[in-house]
Amino acid sequence: MTGRRCLIPRPSSRARVVPIASAATCTAVIASLLSGCGSLPGAGSGEKDPITVMTWAPEDTKATNMPGMPAMAQAYARWVNSRGGIRGHHLRVLTCNERNDSAYAAQCAQRAVDEGAVAVVGSYSQFGRSFMSPLEVKGVPFIGGYGASDEEFESPLSYPVNGGQASLLAGNGRQLAGDCRRVALVRPDTIQGDKMPSLLNSGLTSGHRHPAKDIKAPEDGTDYTPEVNRALDGVHADPVVYGTAKAGGTADGSCVSASLGDHTDAFFDSFRRLQEDSPRVRVASVLGSVGQSLVNRTGGSGGPLEGADITGWYPVASDHRWDPMRKVITDFAFDDNRIDPADQGVQTTWIAYTVLRSLVEQLDDQGIEDITSHALQKALDRGDHAVDTGGLTPKLRWRDEDMLAVQDFPRIVNGTVTYQVVRDGELAAARQGFVNVTSTLERRPSDD
Repeated sequence: MTGRRCLIPRPSSRARVVPIASAATCTAVIASLLSGCGSLPGAGSGEKDPITVMTWAPEDTKATNMPGMPAMAQAYARWVNSRGGIRGHHLRVLTCNERNDSAYAAQCAQRAVDEGAVAVVGSYSQFGRSFMSPLEVKGVPFIGGYGASDEEFESPLSYPVNGGQASLLAGNGRQLAGDCRRVALVRPDTIQGDKMPSLLNSGLTSGHRHPAKDIKAPEDGTDYTPEVNRALDGVHADPVVYGTAKAGGTADGSCVSASLGDHTDAFFDSFRRLQEDSPRVRVASVLGSVGQSLVNRTGGSGGPLEGADITGWYPVASDHRWDPMRKVITDFAFDDNRIDPADQGVQTTWIAYTVLRSLVEQLDDQGIEDITSHALQKALDRGDHAVDTGGLTPKLRWRDEDMLAVQDFPRIVNGTVTYQVVRDGELAAARQGFVNVTSTLERRPSDD
């Protein structure tokens, strides 16, 4: 494709095993399976060399947190190691707190390189410019990131499993276009947030609707009263015209979509308090900003999210295709409350490790036992076999011919989303199967 950087990374050497500096991990049997401390497969055991990878995500920050992603990676490692590893290779997972900070994102990437990780798998960071450079220098592939940074869809060392925020917002716009004549988008006042309106609008305009009213909001706010008022005004939810929600008034065709990450709950808390004195409007969001836990916290079927249009990447959390992941969580997460099987970060991590496992099995079938970053990269680029994720995504490949012609996001290979709705307090499928928003993304106007 035109406009892509041509990067020829240097092949990395075999991942070297470096003990994790923690007394607990070196004494606990579970951590022994996870990190390789204690009894590791060695020359005398007849087992193959372990594979070291890293998963990072922000934890305990004031903005978006994704603690379930490294926790899911650890549970996955326990599971595959309990079965003898991936074709005899025990899996060693390094984790790193990215802290929603560009400097820490770079440090996590450099630590992955320094400790011999052959890939970074299923991670979250908004700071792609900071973390991709150290990986590119050493040729370490970035497999199945959450899709929170542009570089994940630009770097030739990145292999995304979903269409990122771009597909979610374009899909949400298309989902709303069916019923909404007036839309307000409440989004973070950040560089990443600045890209959101054009993405949502691409979906709205494909449904012959006007662009959304753009409502900027603080990323780490605790009270969003001003933003709620501006959003309601922006969709003409006038109580003089329509009456109030308290009296049963509804502004038909008026919709508010909010995408504020972890702080979307604070927005809907403010929204619930102000809604009663305004006419009821339809609300919407994307998974990652809204999930089942938020629906429960805000009152379930009696809360502001009842009837909300929600766009996700994957099948609804109750779908049977998630059963294998749920069993691994039950058997190997040991009541780790960081892992919510309905969380898209957890789900993305599961899919990313499914890709890693498939690649290692493909290499093993070819007689390649030395699992290096270069070997993984070659397998990904060559794409001899599409990766089957058990129906959680379309089959995935990352050959040049698989890349979609999406402006600013040339590495997208999966342009599908799912439509969900909050019904009786539960997230349910609003439409069966995947919705392909590739054409919507390809027609998206420039942000300039």
